[in-house]
Amino acid sequence: MKNIKYVLILLVVIACNQDDVDADDTSVQIQTLADLVAQNNVQIDNVIACASGSENENETIAYVYPRPGSSDLRYFETTDATVDKNDYQQYVPVDLEAEDLFNGFLKTFTNQTQEEKWVIISFREDGDLHISNPIRLKHQTQNTLFTDAIEIDESQEAMPLFNWENSTNPEDAIYFQVVSDMTNELLSGTYTFENHFRYYDLDNVVLNITQETPPDLIIDDMYGFLLMGVSEDNWVNVLGQRTFIAQ
Repeated sequence: MKNIKYVLILLVVIACNQDDVDADDTSVQIQTLADLVAQNNVQIDNVIACASGSENENETIAYVYPRPGSSDLRYFETTDATVDKNDYQQYVPVDLEAEDLFNGFLKTFTNQTQEEKWVIISFREDGDLHISNPIRLKHQTQNTLFTDAIEIDESQEAMPLFNWENSTNPEDAIYFQVVSDMTNELLSGTYTFENHFRYYDLDNVVLNITQETPPDLIIDDMYGFLLMGVSEDNWVNVLGQRTFIAQ
């Protein structure tokens, strides 16, 4: 009878431990991105994400736009950059804390690594798993250029025109621009193929992640401008920042 009692207690403990595991949480079974993909309906290529180097040695920063309503943001990376970037078996999860950028409009993952790698970021939305295109880290061989060399033409009232030089080696595939206020609130987030953008004129905008029509700039108030020149492999070649006073 004593042995039976101990067996019953053991079974209860095991059952309780299993109940503690969230049935929707598959992270305990995920060894690679391929495991996660196999367990979900997957949407590919529609996660806006890229990565840059840092002014700190061996540091990389991945940026992602987690659309409203998305959840379960995850960061995966390969061991190095020599593997097949499209082989999800090569991507392992890395436990990095997502940090807010522009008060959470964007999220970032900061990592320390000497190796150049491929990175993929995923999140869940409307019951599906969404994954980014592979992002190539190049912080050792082609680190991001940080600059403030952005011209701002304010001849048109409250509609500044931002101009910058094209990167030719390496070549930029697209440019991302953010205009923000001094509370770090994102006012507009836009993409252009051309090396200029006017706030808030969408004539040359090819992708717009601004969630609502942004406010007019207030004359004599200070604002920020962020620029990313991004290559086809989603590496940020150049990252520019300026502050300006609306005229």
